[in-house]
Amino acid sequence: MYTSCAKEFLSSPILSRSIIVFPKSDFIRRFGEKMGSEPTKVMVAVNASTIKDYPHPSISCKRAFEWTLEKIVRSNTSDFKILLLHVQVVDEDGFDDVDSIYASPDDFRDMRESNKAKGLHLLEFFVNKCHEIGVGCEAWIKIGDPKDVICQEVKRVRPDYLVVGSRGLGRFQKVFVGTVSAFCVKYAECPVMTIKRNADETPSDAADD
Repeated sequence: MYTSCAKEFLSSPILSRSIIVFPKSDFIRRFGEKMGSEPTKVMVAVNASTIKDYPHPSISCKRAFEWTLEKIVRSNTSDFKILLLHVQVVDEDGFDDVDSIYASPDDFRDMRESNKAKGLHLLEFFVNKCHEIGVGCEAWIKIGDPKDVICQEVKRVRPDYLVVGSRGLGRFQKVFVGTVSAFCVKYAECPVMTIKRNADETPSDAADD
């Protein structure tokens, strides 16, 4: 038995804007089991913009995050916990404190004087948004290859779902650029949702984000 909320989500036209990779029956079972018990954990992978750089989020990850709040969490803030993961390329900004958990705006204020890490300010943007609507969250930084680290963190943290942004690249572009979202769809050990950027947000060079 599952809730009317799950029914509404499954029948919604928003699914046409995303790729959801898991059996429908599995979603019904997992969603129904979580509602009314412990919060459903939704991991969202976030990264910096390739156009504006830190601390600005990429277009695709910002869209994925907003989609998660608008279409999954909605007004049910107590039923969900957002897990925000940012993976930095090795030596990207020299930040070593990658295992700390940041769960409120005050955490960032306390660290600002001693740490000027770019990734920290990127996470601050998303944590502030979560606190504005009252949904619980945790955010942390890891270093490594994003596609590998995201899958490793999924295995370690065991979220109910993983949400990743997608640039919507064509097959030819993927050969040269590669996509984190495609890798996660194939290897992450949980249901994966990939959310495309809106058409009016796509840069002239689709590889930019």
